[in-house]
Amino acid sequence: MIRDVFPLFLRRMRTPLIAVISAYAIAVLGFTLIPGTDDQGNTWRMSFFQAFYVVSYTGSTIGFGEVPYAFSNAQRLWTTVSIYLTVIAWLYSVGTIISLLQDQTFRQAVIRSGLRRSLRQISEPFYLVCGYGDTGRLLVRALTERGRRVVVVDNSQANIDELTLKDLGVYVPAFCMDAGIPDNLITAGLQHRWCMGVLAVTEDDNTNLEIAISSKLLNSKLTVYGRAENAETARNMASFGTDHVIQPDLNFAQRLALALREPDTHRVYDWLSSVPNSPLPERNRPPEGSWIICGYGRLGQAVYAALQGQGIEAVIIDDRTDSRHLPPGAVVGKGTEAKTLEQAGIDQAAALIACRSDDRDNLSIVMTARELRPDIYLVARQNRLHNKALFRAAEPELTVEPSYIIASKILSILGSPLLSDFLKEAEQRHNDWNRELAGRIRELTGGTAPETWTLRVSQARSPAIMLALELGEAITVESLCRDPRDRDCRLDAIPLLIRRGEEDVVLPEAHTEVDSGDRVLFCGTDQALGLMHRTVNNLNTLRYVHTGEARPDGLIWRKLARRRQARTGS
Repeated sequence: MIRDVFPLFLRRMRTPLIAVISAYAIAVLGFTLIPGTDDQGNTWRMSFFQAFYVVSYTGSTIGFGEVPYAFSNAQRLWTTVSIYLTVIAWLYSVGTIISLLQDQTFRQAVIRSGLRRSLRQISEPFYLVCGYGDTGRLLVRALTERGRRVVVVDNSQANIDELTLKDLGVYVPAFCMDAGIPDNLITAGLQHRWCMGVLAVTEDDNTNLEIAISSKLLNSKLTVYGRAENAETARNMASFGTDHVIQPDLNFAQRLALALREPDTHRVYDWLSSVPNSPLPERNRPPEGSWIICGYGRLGQAVYAALQGQGIEAVIIDDRTDSRHLPPGAVVGKGTEAKTLEQAGIDQAAALIACRSDDRDNLSIVMTARELRPDIYLVARQNRLHNKALFRAAEPELTVEPSYIIASKILSILGSPLLSDFLKEAEQRHNDWNRELAGRIRELTGGTAPETWTLRVSQARSPAIMLALELGEAITVESLCRDPRDRDCRLDAIPLLIRRGEEDVVLPEAHTEVDSGDRVLFCGTDQALGLMHRTVNNLNTLRYVHTGEARPDGLIWRKLARRRQARTGS
């Protein structure tokens, strides 16, 4: 505060302070020079202390009285002059202070100083979220709900004000500044000892690239997640060592191709990578007939390439005048008019995707297409989260939400690093294998997206398991999935993967034993995660779920057990 705000305060208050000091100096000097009369009729003059005392209570309009003796007329005249002189100086100073407190620059300096102070007090891991748009909102809410600390940087004061008004259950420092400037990232905690990662999710590719570059150069140990709309930006991020580059349009196109090829495999991918505790997505399988793509931007191009890869015909509708960049057979227009949809062959098409950058256009396309073909499969891109109610009312079979795709991808990696490896493995399995797994997940979670977590068998993460292994006890996956309140009941959890060194065991059997150094990936409910945490941190609880033996395990009980063994042995 002293370093950031005090110099600014002194700079703005320089003239008012000079005015106040000058007024007091003149008033004090006058009182010391003007003679008065004491109670004996002798001439006396005030000392500097007495003069300053009189000026202090007159200048502050307290009006304490004439001390130490009654004033002479000359002194009373000077008192009158001093009152007006000092009060005017004070009014000028107070007015300047009020104006300073309303000044946006000064307020930002005070706020930023407080944020820096709160940032220095953080003593637990946190993530630096750059950008509080639709994607940033989803990430901040999901991370804070999981009990993780975040720091937010955004260049919009309106977004920062919105964040400060939200009750997230934990204080979230939020800086209003350009995250593309390296010094601003350092101010926000880029080099803080507890900063675990940077999430570059602004809506500008250049800014995200600058954030990724700055993060890797200024703190290379951090994990960096970057949002990239353009393929060139994605390549630049990767060249600087960005750990995870998310391209929402390409990601959706790949998911669409997977849904066309293996719908149950796509369902498993979709469910496990969704935001936990959100409604479990139940989507109809996209048809394999011809498609109409309205809008040939990044998403339109990615979808067109994915459909071509599956051998599916597609007709493009786009309003650009230069048709050289459009595929053969493209129709000029937006798709909001019935004429262009009929020209594109909507009467023969099996599906239509509205993927323009304007939500109004996409909604208009959906409604026009439904009037012409009520049975057509409709996909619509939702660019802004605040339009969710409109898209829900329009009822397309599938909604493309880029911000949701990015947030779910990042959260799945943050929550369980092994999840991406499991999803790659599941994609290599046949569709029937994934259909069975999807049925287990649906039955387990009861209609909400599952939570995923990784259990590391180590002294720090699971001390009870390590102690049991040291005692020669074999701990199985089945034991970890039992309810510590009643071992005859199973937790709502499914073991998905065990990584042991370089070896991966997919969907391990119940009797599979865990060993030191293993990492076990689970999916299930929040309650199952909390109960499993109790099991792996308490040896007595672990013994109960493993053998059914409920043994007191406190210090006193261990002493009594040793005495009992000693008596038995004797």
